[in-house]
Amino acid sequence: MDLAYFLKMFAALFAIMSPIANLPVFLSLTSDRDPASQRSVAITVIIGLVVGGAIVALSGTAILKIFGISLDAFRLAGGFLILLIALNLLSGEQSSTHRGTEKEQAHHAEQDNPAIYPLTVPILLGPGTISTLIIFRGQAEQLTQEIAYVAALGGAIALLGATFIAAPLLNKVLGQTATSVMSRIMGMILAAIAMEMMVGSLKALLPGLA
Repeated sequence: MDLAYFLKMFAALFAIMSPIANLPVFLSLTSDRDPASQRSVAITVIIGLVVGGAIVALSGTAILKIFGISLDAFRLAGGFLILLIALNLLSGEQSSTHRGTEKEQAHHAEQDNPAIYPLTVPILLGPGTISTLIIFRGQAEQLTQEIAYVAALGGAIALLGATFIAAPLLNKVLGQTATSVMSRIMGMILAAIAMEMMVGSLKALLPGLA
C-alpha cells in the first residue's frame, strides 16, 4: 500500500467530513431520539457513505469522460471548491456547499429520519467529498495506490461512524472549545491539500508555469 497516498487522501476526507465538527450537527438532528435510536441513525449513515462512496469511486472518472472534462480541469475546480470549504472551517462558519442554505437547513430539521438526507447527502457526501473521491481515483495509477484509496475511504468512514455511534458519550466529554480547535486545524490541512491540487493541475494545464 502506498502510505503517502493513503495519508494524503485520508487527511483530505477526514478534514472535509470532520467528525468532531459535524458531531453537533448529528446531535441536533437526532436530539429527539434515545441513544439506541441515535446509534441506529449512525449505522445507516455508515451504510449510506459506503454505498455512495463506492458509486462515486467507480463512476466518477467515467462521468468526466462522458462530458469531455479532463481530470486536471476537474482537479482545478475541485481544489478551488475544497479551498472555499477550508476557508469556512478556518473562519468558524458553516459551509453552505455541504450544509445548505438557511432554507435548506430548516428543511433538514423537519426530516423524520435524517440518516440519508441530510446527514449522508449533502452534509457528509457533498460536493467537496465527491470532488476529493474523483480526483484521488483519477490519480491512482498503481495497485498500491488503489489499495490505499480503498483503505483511506474505509478508514475515514469508520472513524466518522465510530464518532457518531459514540455521540451521546462524546457530547458529555467534548465542548465547544474542542470543536472549534478541531475545525481550525482541519481547515489548515484542507487548505494545504486544496492548494496542492490547484497548483498541480495548473502545472499540467499550463506547462509554462512549471
